[in-house]
Amino acid sequence: MNNNKLARIMTIAGSDSGGGAGIQGDIKTISSLGGYATSAITAVTAQNTKGVTNILNMPLNIIEEQIIAILNDIGTDAIKIGMLSNEEIILCVTKILSKLKNKVPIVLDPVMVAKGGHKLLDTGAEKALVNKLLPLCTIITPNIPEAEVITGSKINNVDDLKISGEKILKMGIDNVLMKGGHLEDSILVDVLISKDAIDFFKSKKIITKNSHGTGCTLSSAIACGLGKKLTLKKAVSKAHKYVNKAILYAPDIGEGNGPLNHLVKM
Repeated sequence: MNNNKLARIMTIAGSDSGGGAGIQGDIKTISSLGGYATSAITAVTAQNTKGVTNILNMPLNIIEEQIIAILNDIGTDAIKIGMLSNEEIILCVTKILSKLKNKVPIVLDPVMVAKGGHKLLDTGAEKALVNKLLPLCTIITPNIPEAEVITGSKINNVDDLKISGEKILKMGIDNVLMKGGHLEDSILVDVLISKDAIDFFKSKKIITKNSHGTGCTLSSAIACGLGKKLTLKKAVSKAHKYVNKAILYAPDIGEGNGPLNHLVKM
């Protein structure tokens, strides 16, 4: 890749009208980290820091045409996948990306459970995500509630994170980043599990209400690193540090769960 050329990172996700997560959070993250962001919007949400009030899923042909339009002209060096809200959308995205398997890194943030614990996908959609889309991806980045849905196992500590991550590897993916942010420990641990290695990324827990979009931001930052040809371990390490700093310097916007500061300098 030409050193003067920006890494092209495509995000396939939902729009967040509040700007902290989804497509908006992804574009801010990718731009802040020196990439060129493109997008395929899967859904439009009406939301703010206090919650989501409505969701409109995009027609399948519009989702497909957005992705194809980008690939046929701009191209992409990595792909981040976020909110795919039903089985039909999951299968639509899977069909297109199956043609790219092993050609570009794909980072899947499996948006399956809302912050309050409410499941966002029905059983058919969950199965399509795990059985069809997951094997196409380079890495999947579940938080604890999502990992519990995927594996059917409870996670109470870091050892459980490792055990569940190893279960996910057996489902047909080479790498999984198990996020430990839901644990009550003062030092948070994310565990990167690959077929031949396990790495731990630790950070001090920041007590804050401003954590909206952390999953979107982390997965986009990893995709940006992979698009720049970093190793997976290095991409995860840089993304982890970026998110931690973005939380630390969050702008305290809104009355509810506020966004991160995506413009922090690394």
